Amino acid sequence: MKFDVQVISTDTIKPSSSTPEHLRHHTLSFIDQITPSIFMPLLLFYPRDIGVVQFSNEERQTRIKKSLSEALTRFYPLAGRIKDNFHVDCNNEGLHYVEAKATCKLSEILEDPNPAEHNKLLPYELDADNEVALAVQLTTFDCGGIVIGVVFAHKVADASSFFLFLKSWAAIARGSSNIATPLFESATIFPPVNEVSFILPRGNPDKEKIAIKRFVFEGSAIAALRDKYRTIHTNIEYPRPTRVEALSAFIYSRFLAATQPDPNKLYSLSHLTNVRNRLDPPLSENYFGNNYAITSFEVSRDTEDVFERIVIPLRDATRKVDINYVKSFQASGGLTNFMVENMERLAKGEVVSLGFTSLCRFPVYEADFGWGKPVWVASARLLYKNLVSFFDTKSGNGIEAWINLDKEDMAKFEVDEELLAYVSSAKISVI
Repeated sequence: MKFDVQVISTDTIKPSSSTPEHLRHHTLSFIDQITPSIFMPLLLFYPRDIGVVQFSNEERQTRIKKSLSEALTRFYPLAGRIKDNFHVDCNNEGLHYVEAKATCKLSEILEDPNPAEHNKLLPYELDADNEVALAVQLTTFDCGGIVIGVVFAHKVADASSFFLFLKSWAAIARGSSNIATPLFESATIFPPVNEVSFILPRGNPDKEKIAIKRFVFEGSAIAALRDKYRTIHTNIEYPRPTRVEALSAFIYSRFLAATQPDPNKLYSLSHLTNVRNRLDPPLSENYFGNNYAITSFEVSRDTEDVFERIVIPLRDATRKVDINYVKSFQASGGLTNFMVENMERLAKGEVVSLGFTSLCRFPVYEADFGWGKPVWVASARLLYKNLVSFFDTKSGNGIEAWINLDKEDMAKFEVDEELLAYVSSAKISVI
């Protein structure tokens, strides 16, 4: 459904304690440097009657602001300003904070989710040109429900880092003493360079041509896809694909079927991989910053066997992500081997890629600020077409696929009969 949001007030939330002078300069890592200067969104939906203790919206607003201030003391770069693609000036300027009011009930959004409207619940456009590292919008509804909309600068944090912050912020709000200590040492693992030869693009300049849709796959549907794509080859260690492998392969296959690929173009698939647990020794999950790598590969047209065509290359590409891969990634200026080999075709627009990023297994539904966990966690329309984000459903058994495509491609994709045979209702349960 469509709805309007009115901004009531804006504020700046500063750390409860000033950042010491010796921590004033937070150096960006090499991966930070090649990451585009965009915001990434997350929306947390809380009905009024969710927790045992009832809070008025005014009490929630006060708690959110106070806990944000305390969390920024620990995550001090988020209160600073990004400078020159080399560092964050941790100057205590604070984050941008918005309070707003929606013209509908929260239940109306949950009954008829429309991801194209979600950007109204965010404090900034995702391509806003500023140096801010974090911004928050708290939107209230007539029914007493609220949505916490957060955008974080991808230049300083990946999803793992953001959820580390979110978990700590919520713990502070509800008075917990179990609060993580972030490690701001990524630049020692991935040293920055003086000149960056390649920076990932900021997104499609004509973002209005991008359509976003949410497709829900229940656990039973995913299990059926895993069985469908199981290989008969007995020499494969894991003959049944994982949830993410099966769903990636299915969505990619239906994307190709719906859009009727051009035989003169090269088609590829890419995945974002968290490198923290891929290094030897592994990095702590408390390492703050961008600690990811992009794996890409050409999808073969020589076989109809989905396991052989997509699952095996995806596994091989992910398996190669180790310290040597990261070193070669840095040596090539942040380009994957696939990109290096196909630069000319990329420049000519002869490569069509579908990119996947998975937030499955992240603690997206653990953000309890004292009034209970969110009933729904959502995304918004991004700046990139051909990008798929996976979220666990609240039950944990299913997966929500948030898919950004060119509007013309989406019009074909969203009516694909085989796709829809595996997709369930889009309604959100508040229970």
